[in-house]
Amino acid sequence: MTTASRPPSIGNAERKQRLDTLRQTMSANGLDAILITPGSNMRYFFAEAFYESERFVGILLTADRTIFICPKFEESAICAKFPMASEMAFWEEHECPFALIASLLAETGYQRCALDPECSYGHAARLFDALVQLERPVLCGSAADVIAPLRAIKSQAEIDLMIHAMQLTLSVHQKIFEWIRPGMKASEVIAEIDRLHRAGGADGGNSFCAVQFGEATSHPHGVPGDPALQKGELILIDTGCTIDGYNSDITRTYALSKLDSEIERLWHVEKEAQQAAFDRAAIGTPCEDVDKAARDMLVSHGLGPDYDLPGLPHRTGHGIGLDIHEGPYLVKGDQTPLAAGMCFSNEPMIVVPGQYGIRLEDHFYMTASGPQWFTRPQADIYRPFG
Repeated sequence: MTTASRPPSIGNAERKQRLDTLRQTMSANGLDAILITPGSNMRYFFAEAFYESERFVGILLTADRTIFICPKFEESAICAKFPMASEMAFWEEHECPFALIASLLAETGYQRCALDPECSYGHAARLFDALVQLERPVLCGSAADVIAPLRAIKSQAEIDLMIHAMQLTLSVHQKIFEWIRPGMKASEVIAEIDRLHRAGGADGGNSFCAVQFGEATSHPHGVPGDPALQKGELILIDTGCTIDGYNSDITRTYALSKLDSEIERLWHVEKEAQQAAFDRAAIGTPCEDVDKAARDMLVSHGLGPDYDLPGLPHRTGHGIGLDIHEGPYLVKGDQTPLAAGMCFSNEPMIVVPGQYGIRLEDHFYMTASGPQWFTRPQADIYRPFG
């Protein structure tokens, strides 16, 4: 299995459109400014995530200004990472960057500023203190309600990057299935998956990797240790990578030799639950209904209900993009209507405590006519790639 050529990175025109839309949303919500801090939101709007440290770096976005705030000695680094940084505000090592931000808000008369939801509590608290000391009536809250809906709807360029990442990870899974043998340690398998991701052009190899054998598969995120695969054990591998920051995340559960018939039965139930979730996804359907469809299928086979075990101990799926887990979520209580451009994992895992777990995880993206798989779901417990 080979992957297509790598799609182009997100271009400046698309990033400008994102900022224009954010500013329109700010205005509609009565916001004067948003403070963007290091993390995936910074990457989404400005192409680089930078990094959070005790030295504050951020971007103050208003209706007509984009002010890059950084330590003076980092000016060259900021200019290199952000060529669009035409307006900058600096603070020296002995100065407080949050006092600088407060003064920028004060001098413009802004009264409502929202913070990047990824801003750490420590930085937020220091900004609040600086505003109090300045005696400015600036109301600060989270910008999640204006940023998250924008990020939830992926453009075709974003989807193309995730298609490439997913196809690369699927090809890695297939190569591992053809290579893995009893006696291999989990760490050996993880190292080989990393090598294959790197060879395929991923951003730095695995973004994560869980390799579980036998009873360890009953723990959704694994347990400590480095076991060797024993003959006749169930294998669960969950891994992913990033392409231009956009994530893949695929799980395969299979065996190299014949297993107990009850494991085979539940493997097919898992596949039915995954398909039920996919079939329920439609434009306008609440996210929680997709989760319910998977759970109803499991209940019809004597599993659950709700989070009871044997059954499904977690949500059916999560959004994915620049963050491997991002909203909205396929879970009870999330009533977000499905819309074209939304992307989700579909992984209604079955756990039999103390014995084994089965998780089939693929992702789909919503189109105007319904859901489309990023990757073809697993074919069979013994022939996972057909």
